Amino acid sequence: MLDGHPLSEQGRTKAALKIALYASTFGGIFSALMLLFLGPQVARVAAQLGTAEYFMVCVFGLTIIAGVSGKSMIKGLISACLGLLISCVGSDPMTSYDRFTFGISRLYLGLDLAVCLIGLFALVEIMSKAEKRLDRLNLDTTQIKDDGVITKAEYKRMARPVLLSSIIGVMVGIIPGTGASEASWFSYNTAKNMSKHPEEFGHGSVEGIAAAESANNAVTGATLIPLLTLGIPGDGTVAIMLSALMINGLNPGLSLFTTQGNIMYAIMLGLILVNIFMLLQGKFLTTLFAKVVSIPQEILTPIIVIFCFAGAYSVNENFFDVGVALIFGMLAWILRKLELPPVPILLGLVLGSMTETNFRRALLISNGSPKIFFSSVYCIIFLVLILLAVGAIVRGKMKERNTQKEN
Repeated sequence: MLDGHPLSEQGRTKAALKIALYASTFGGIFSALMLLFLGPQVARVAAQLGTAEYFMVCVFGLTIIAGVSGKSMIKGLISACLGLLISCVGSDPMTSYDRFTFGISRLYLGLDLAVCLIGLFALVEIMSKAEKRLDRLNLDTTQIKDDGVITKAEYKRMARPVLLSSIIGVMVGIIPGTGASEASWFSYNTAKNMSKHPEEFGHGSVEGIAAAESANNAVTGATLIPLLTLGIPGDGTVAIMLSALMINGLNPGLSLFTTQGNIMYAIMLGLILVNIFMLLQGKFLTTLFAKVVSIPQEILTPIIVIFCFAGAYSVNENFFDVGVALIFGMLAWILRKLELPPVPILLGLVLGSMTETNFRRALLISNGSPKIFFSSVYCIIFLVLILLAVGAIVRGKMKERNTQKEN
């Protein structure tokens, strides 16, 4: 979203799709191999993480806001605070009291992330297109006729972000309650901080595409590590898989590898084959999929709107979510007029509930003592990472300010 589209606008649509495909395949296979060879060992470490460690992970995640705030850090923080506020809608995670529901019972369980994203990033684009003249809506179909060549220099630049992001994706996937969104933003921000060309990020950076795509696929195999070794589902999708295993008489745990080893290793090897199939499918069908841009906008736009509404409805199968998506679409349109970035809102929505829940649980366990956040080696490690991230942000802003003064 942040770099693929700008690279496509530069006439390199096929190249952008190929970068995403190769990075996704590497991340998925890397994750499957980690599951195959290191699953039980890594799961034992993950089992030692408590609420205090999870809170430190969330705080580290919130430092990413600085990297996706655009030109104005203040506007980015305003957007992030708005996202954190929206994440508070629903029942209190500790007491179950209503918060910001205004008597609307459907808000008791909070706002669904997928519905919010449809409004924040999909419907707002339709609204912005409605403001343009019809002759400006036609896309340049020559963009999908590029040769799709990725240079050796670009492959070299992609190597480090892809490998590092795959490792980050695995680490994030192992932690229950996290997911592909967190992994993508962690990796994107890390790649930007380590890049020799950070100014390209958001304007068609091959490193940005590679980092995000490898990380979100690296999560898939890693989420199975706590499931198969400890019986702990990392997210909703894996929870469904847990149910499927138990229905078939398979109780996840370390003993599962000794009693039903053939089935476990079949799942792991199957994950590798799935990623290879994805590579082949993308290799031969991506050009066909990319031709969607040749459809006239006056035909394509209404279809996209219908899919947006159908997607919002399908999440919980009620029309209330369609209204929520519309409201978020209008909110995103207002924010765009005020030049407030929408991505920090997304981060606030993703990390808000998890941050609050683990913070309050940790204080409840320690009887209100903040010492719990410095009580383990893992907390200290995450604290050091947070300080390093903040230091890198401050250094980057000072360097940017000095460059502007020189110019």
